[in-house]
Amino acid sequence: MPLSFRSADDFDWTVRKIAVVGPGIVGMPMAAMLAHARVCEGVGRPAPVMVVQRDSPTSGWKVGAINEGRSPIGGVEPGLDEIVGESVSAGLLSATHDASAVADADIILVCVQTDKKGFGPDYGPLMASLEGVAAALRDRPAGNIPLVVFESTLAPSSMATVIRSHFAGRGLVEGRDILLGNSPNRVMPGRLVERVRTSDKIVAGLHPLTPRLIARLYSRIVTEGTLHETNSMTAEVVKTLENAYRDVRIAYSAETVRYCDEHDIDFYALRDRVNELLAQSDHASADPNAVPSGGMLVPTVGVGGHCLPKDGILLWWRAIESGLDTSRSLILGARRVNDESPAATIALAERTLGPLEGKAVAVMGAAYRFNSEDTRNSPSLVLARLLLGRGCRVTVHDPFVKPGDQNLLRLGLAGHFTNDLRAAVSDAAVLFFCTAHRDYAEGRLVMLGQAPRLEAVVDGCNLYPREEFTGGRPGYAGIGRGQQKPSREFVEFVRAGFEAVERGVANEVQGLLQFLNTHYAGEAFGRVAYEDVQRLAGTCVTGCSLASPGSVAPAVSWKGFTPCLVALAAGA
Repeated sequence: MPLSFRSADDFDWTVRKIAVVGPGIVGMPMAAMLAHARVCEGVGRPAPVMVVQRDSPTSGWKVGAINEGRSPIGGVEPGLDEIVGESVSAGLLSATHDASAVADADIILVCVQTDKKGFGPDYGPLMASLEGVAAALRDRPAGNIPLVVFESTLAPSSMATVIRSHFAGRGLVEGRDILLGNSPNRVMPGRLVERVRTSDKIVAGLHPLTPRLIARLYSRIVTEGTLHETNSMTAEVVKTLENAYRDVRIAYSAETVRYCDEHDIDFYALRDRVNELLAQSDHASADPNAVPSGGMLVPTVGVGGHCLPKDGILLWWRAIESGLDTSRSLILGARRVNDESPAATIALAERTLGPLEGKAVAVMGAAYRFNSEDTRNSPSLVLARLLLGRGCRVTVHDPFVKPGDQNLLRLGLAGHFTNDLRAAVSDAAVLFFCTAHRDYAEGRLVMLGQAPRLEAVVDGCNLYPREEFTGGRPGYAGIGRGQQKPSREFVEFVRAGFEAVERGVANEVQGLLQFLNTHYAGEAFGRVAYEDVQRLAGTCVTGCSLASPGSVAPAVSWKGFTPCLVALAAGA
């Protein structure tokens, strides 16, 4: 047998083949790096890696690209193209549309996108892929007990309920026929290889042996980070909480910056001082391509990407499903604040520059993140639709996004999109910079020289300091770019508000854990402890320093301003 259950420290394991389902921004670097690592486990030759991608109209082309030695991931991804090319040339990496290729795999990584639908998870694409996996594993070699690892983001309790039940219903019993584990990803577009290699990573499972096996495998590619073993529900909580708490911190910064913009206060000076007092400083105020990791984060035109807009809802899913009161939730309240950011950006522009109706406007950056092609939940696209609704003539530009991008098509913006920078700016009266692509940062003077009709620039992504626009032509408006230094008293007000919010989040999470443990933990191994969540979340490279639960002081105001998140924290 490939696996013996005599004890956690005494087992035989043979890895002849690895399969990776879904070659997106998670699956592709994992597949390429495992192939490149030449994993030898129980046999004298490296295990080949087979990537499985369904033959869909939007993604089916990835199989051909991989088999030709090309990464299907666009944007700037240092090292990934080379690793893919070398691994394919060595015969260790290939791709197929045929899900039956996983039948003889000893390890299967599931890297299929999950989403939300209303106030619950949307596992449609994930479950469709698992149908193929389960059907193939019914024909697995005799005695083979494959390890199935979910890199996909899952709502807490999903491994123990949805995933285990799916396989059991197809004759594959956890701990007998398969081992089910999860290791939620911490990758970031633009730094995929770096993040896999250097970030700490959580490895978890339903069976106590499973995290050890995953750690044994992943130690080949996580060479500069630490692997943290735990149970599946703890991993699910930590993953969704990291993004939910980041969403909250952005929302608190967004509420604060809106007040600053209305009163001409320099938000970035405020942010740096508050973070210094919190001992959570970073370099993101001065560098638009730095990943914010401090306490207060950087508010922009909005919050996009696949994770932040949904993971707080996934964290709350089971509690919402049971009818728990959500009215005092900071995590869900933060979503409402961040969803208002595109409209708030337009309000800032009009307050500074005058009405935009009828003007030619270029939205600079369709991707949600700098140097990436990823448009999922991009606030730039929301902004573009709002501008169209105001009667503006809108062009959307991005150097990395493909013209046939499915989100451009879905939102009716494909006809407004171009990769041609000159075409985007030549007729524009206003440029809204929404994504801090390096092309925009490095080519500002050339770009502005190609815009003879330009009247104003709106910086919605911390790209250009106000000082770069002097003399009033073109006009300038920037999120957080007020000119007055914050007073010592206002700094203290904002710091105290942040501490109230972080304590409120801790109290909220503690309540959710009590609910999950009561209804879904099962045996002792599956229970979730707040201290473990706090410790594991603290290993997130982008910063997730959780407070301990405790009392929250009553909310106070500053000249009539009380952030709604502070009020929620105080009243919860």
